[in-house]
Amino acid sequence: MTALVLLLAAASLLSGFRPGGSLPFVSLTPDLKPGPGTLPQPDPAKPVLRVGLAAVTSPRANLKHYTALLDYLGRELDRHVIVVQRQTYAEMNELIAAGKVDLAFICTNAYVKGQADFGLEIVAAPEVGGKPEYYSYLIVPSDSNARGLLDLKGGVFAFTDPLSLSGYIVPMYLLKQAGQTPEGFFRNHIYTYSHDNSIRAVAERLVEGGHVDSLVYDLVVSRDPELAKRVKIINSVGPFGSPPVVVRPGLDPELKVSIQSLLLGLSSSEYGRELLEGVAVDRFVVPDERLYDEARRIAAGAKAQ
Repeated sequence: MTALVLLLAAASLLSGFRPGGSLPFVSLTPDLKPGPGTLPQPDPAKPVLRVGLAAVTSPRANLKHYTALLDYLGRELDRHVIVVQRQTYAEMNELIAAGKVDLAFICTNAYVKGQADFGLEIVAAPEVGGKPEYYSYLIVPSDSNARGLLDLKGGVFAFTDPLSLSGYIVPMYLLKQAGQTPEGFFRNHIYTYSHDNSIRAVAERLVEGGHVDSLVYDLVVSRDPELAKRVKIINSVGPFGSPPVVVRPGLDPELKVSIQSLLLGLSSSEYGRELLEGVAVDRFVVPDERLYDEARRIAAGAKAQ
């Protein structure tokens, strides 16, 4: 039995792996019917605000963490919020570009690419630990002897999403710098389509290693001490500008300003701070665009021949 078949056999550990093309993938289309942890059904009397949640974490975790915040935005803006989730970061960017998503919480490289491709606009970025930045962590099982990515040659590796900076672009850049490709370097590689799934893949020894978003890693292991005992960080790359909150080009300027004001003002009230705590953010800020220059450099280097 090949390593890939073994991975598929253990798929239930990773929130529903099933075959997708030649690689396993995780479905990120949750059931958003009424119930605990979901937003109310549409009110036809109110205009709609379509909010995209990129699959940085698995879909139900995303919805659980963001429901209260999105409900607050809907009330304050007097709009009905409809949550939009898709399996890949690229699909989310396509929806934003087509005007089918108004506001979105996306990854850093999705912003960098979307800005270049169709003028994607930042309204805010999360600040954690006093800085609007994060890192790409290389993680392995806690008893692994690996000290870096090149020690994982011949193993099975977890990428998150082909558009993810920390979960794909960074390891691709490092392989490119070493004159390697995933196909030639690893025995097999998979796409988990969320950082928490990659962490669990490493913890359950379905893979020998993976690169993940440091913000997600820190949150996941803080909430699951047993999981923290089964993985360890062996390398860190960055910092990069934090995964931002963006709006589609052409969004009503007054609505854009209102959204930005609400996000930036959360840290000034007790209730707002509770909402921020729910999404593991200290506060939202307007980031310096230069924070994203390193992401642009790494992404360009990963593509360079």
